[in-house]
Amino acid sequence: MAKAHAHSDHHDDHGHDHAHGHGHSHGHGHHHHHAPKDMGWAFAIGVVLNTGFVAAEVAAGLWTGSLALLADAGHNLSDVLSLLLAWGAAVLAKRAPSGRRTYGLRKATILASLANAVLLLVAVGAIVSEAAHRLREPAGVDSDIVMLVAGLGVLINGVTAALFLRGSHDDLNVRGAFLHMAADAAVSLAVVVGAFAMARTGLLWIDPLLGLTIAAVIVLGTWGLLRDSMDLALDAAPRGINVDEVRRWLEALPGVEGVHDLHIWAMSTTETALTAHVLRPGNADPDRFLHDACEGLERRFRIGHATLQVETDGAHACRLAPAEVV
Repeated sequence: MAKAHAHSDHHDDHGHDHAHGHGHSHGHGHHHHHAPKDMGWAFAIGVVLNTGFVAAEVAAGLWTGSLALLADAGHNLSDVLSLLLAWGAAVLAKRAPSGRRTYGLRKATILASLANAVLLLVAVGAIVSEAAHRLREPAGVDSDIVMLVAGLGVLINGVTAALFLRGSHDDLNVRGAFLHMAADAAVSLAVVVGAFAMARTGLLWIDPLLGLTIAAVIVLGTWGLLRDSMDLALDAAPRGINVDEVRRWLEALPGVEGVHDLHIWAMSTTETALTAHVLRPGNADPDRFLHDACEGLERRFRIGHATLQVETDGAHACRLAPAEVV
């Protein structure tokens, strides 16, 4: 339920005095049901499964002399690190605000999703480098053991990705973990197919060629995550929220004659905040107006943390009214 608070003062919410003493009302809408889901159990299962698989791959790689398995083990080790990173961010996001961190540590989820995207691209670089090396110097391996271990990787990475599938639709941090694990399942599947094809045809270049193909698929899937994470880190409005549409909606509210200094940004990968100055000369029902506005922003745009500053004196323009002033 949104909470609307109103009071009158003689300054804007940036701490600057208005020379003409406008009356202002501030409304705050607080909704916490879009907070990050508790995915701790999923992260814990994922970390345990993938740590065990890394150990198995290293042992099998050393036993068979398979450089592909050893390289994939290093790749999967980065998965464990990325899961720990995303898990830590999800835990930090639940920390209550304190001291100078008045929003708490919610933005850690955005930083984690950005780091996850970068880790994926680094892993792609490792795959491409290894594939190029194997194209130049083809090497035979024990295909049966490679297929067995890689098949286990498909199962483990697929199960881990499934744990994050539901939460990946609403949380960019969880989406990063899901994409990472799904990409690894695809990589392991390519290793199985490549080992099978090599065993039947004797063509050693099949494995590195599949590796390059999978790397391209990972890049395509990661680009959106990297773009969205970077946007949120730079306080852009979350994808799916049209700022102009929000402005028009606010301007259409009863008694509103103008909206300026509108800002929309992500507090975390699941929570969105908004601040705006609203010109409403009549303002006979300040509490009801603020309550309805905050409820509407939550219901229509999923903006759960709204702060509206109502200005009632249209004769004196707010210094933050020009579009170029932030």
